Amino acid sequence: MKIWLLILRILSTAMMLSSCQAIGNLHPLILVPGSGGNQLEARLNRGYKPTSLLCNRWYPLVKQKEGWFRLWFDPSVLLAPFTECFADRMMLYYDKYLDDYCNANGVETRVPNFGSTQSLLYLDPNLKHITEYMAPLVESLEEIGYVDGETLFGAPYDFRYGLAAEGHPCKVGSTFLQDLKDLIERASSLNGGRPVIILSHSLGGLFVLQLLNRNPPSWRQKFIKHFVALSAPWGGAVDVMLTFASGNTLGVPLVDPLLVRGEQRSSETNLWLLPNPTIFGTKQLVITPNATYSAYEIAQFLENIGFSEGVYPYKSRILPLIEKTIAPGVPITCIIGSGVKTAETLLYRKNCYEEQPEIVYGDGDGTVNMASLLALESLFAENKNQSLKVIRISGVSHTSILKQNIALDQITGEISCINSIAMSAAV
Repeated sequence: MKIWLLILRILSTAMMLSSCQAIGNLHPLILVPGSGGNQLEARLNRGYKPTSLLCNRWYPLVKQKEGWFRLWFDPSVLLAPFTECFADRMMLYYDKYLDDYCNANGVETRVPNFGSTQSLLYLDPNLKHITEYMAPLVESLEEIGYVDGETLFGAPYDFRYGLAAEGHPCKVGSTFLQDLKDLIERASSLNGGRPVIILSHSLGGLFVLQLLNRNPPSWRQKFIKHFVALSAPWGGAVDVMLTFASGNTLGVPLVDPLLVRGEQRSSETNLWLLPNPTIFGTKQLVITPNATYSAYEIAQFLENIGFSEGVYPYKSRILPLIEKTIAPGVPITCIIGSGVKTAETLLYRKNCYEEQPEIVYGDGDGTVNMASLLALESLFAENKNQSLKVIRISGVSHTSILKQNIALDQITGEISCINSIAMSAAV
């Protein structure tokens, strides 16, 4: 039976691809990665005070010209002494007087190869097999005619920094949105004025939706053809509450989650990815002997896990940002994985967040809960002017959606159809 189902899937995909050939006159395509989905570089100046002699002399092991080195991803993070060095340099700090986030003193960071897909392919080009990210997706797009730097572009960013509600500064995140807007306009100009297809993964989808809503309808109509979002956590994820409470190795072996917990708590985007009350409602997400927490009690949760410094920016910058999700009036296709066990409730038997909890699982893509993946269906239900299509792929996880053939066929098939429909309309 399983063999026949597989054959039917292959045939259906082949039929879809044959009916939507993407050849010639392609709409330019821009890839926007998820959190941790591109390389990040850093260098240290005199203001940096190392946490240990080891961090000062031996980490990083390799540096480029002018002192720049790969901060993310560096495989030496797997070694406990270097894990602390890494976490110290990745740390962000919220300045209440500036009402914005900044790097640790003495740490400069930059994102390499903006505009190209190069820093999205592998997090470490020297370890392609174990740090592969968008390489399979890019290869699949090249097979249907896309060319890096001509019709295919990448928009890497410093994924630690997020966005804030109106009236609050967010220098790094706002700069990225402007850079992305400029890249969209440049890509369109290089391709005869054809509007752009944006293809995002995970957190990247939240940035793209904000970009669309922060620009006027006339700009969207001129420059955006379609928005394809892969595994977008529209309403956050319970998994992020685990990250804040007890640390999260994200599947990286040998790393003690408590060594990276402080750095993970400091990430502005992790605050953004906490469960949205509008989507998760009053469901109990974390249960301890003394208290339970729904998405409405996130502020109290942050206080009780010992991260009181996160409460003010969460209340002032994040909550107003996520309270209302606005339909951008641009065609959207959401491609998501399903049927993968995903953290739905965290059970702490003791009032101790130094230990990993028991986890009750539900449906999702292994990282993002199904309610969050499908959030736009309910949020945009009353908007008759918003085109929304959802494609579910059973058994595909949050990250394998960028690698598994069944997912890549769906993605390239959708991109081909968007191009095919556009060409038919032009004729």
